[in-house]
Amino acid sequence: MKFSFRPTEGAFYELFTRAAHNLVKGTELLNELGLPDSDVQSVSERLTEVEHDSDQITHELYKKINSTFITPFDREDIYRLGSLLDDVMDHLEAVGNLLYLYGLTKLPSLPREMHELVNVLDQQAKLTAEAMPRLKSMKDLEDYWIECNRLENDGDQAYRMLLVRLFSGEYDALTVLKMKEVADELEAACDAFEHVANTVETIAVKES
Repeated sequence: MKFSFRPTEGAFYELFTRAAHNLVKGTELLNELGLPDSDVQSVSERLTEVEHDSDQITHELYKKINSTFITPFDREDIYRLGSLLDDVMDHLEAVGNLLYLYGLTKLPSLPREMHELVNVLDQQAKLTAEAMPRLKSMKDLEDYWIECNRLENDGDQAYRMLLVRLFSGEYDALTVLKMKEVADELEAACDAFEHVANTVETIAVKES
């Protein structure tokens, strides 16, 4: 039987879980942009609200780290995981804000590949939200980081195909510049989810 001298401090796991559920809210809001007659301004504003809530969760996490004598696992890993979850939310908010500010949803339709990237992000968000509570036991996490990495590869493929579409001559130069910035944020969000998964793998290996 394995004994641990680390406490099972539930507040940390709760904060990670709350942060991950905000990522699900974020991707669900991005999915709304694919619906007919979606209120783009409303989506952008709600994304900003969710991002502010995620910032608050991150601040709570940092305060908890500084006020806890013995943490459930390494302080550096707790800080890194919290910071990476917040990074994902920043990228999701940027996508919604840019689509609204650049008026890109006024196009007849957004590129199919852009919707494919949002779908990848939605899957990554749900996987992450399901995985965070399992940090407490450090069990049944391997499938999570393997699948999250696989999805990141799908996201890379969709991103490359989106670039091909953007530079095909289908869109005017200004629209291409605007959509390229949105595409970069989508791809960065996919990468950020992978960084979260890699950090969870590192924590699990250390604690095994």
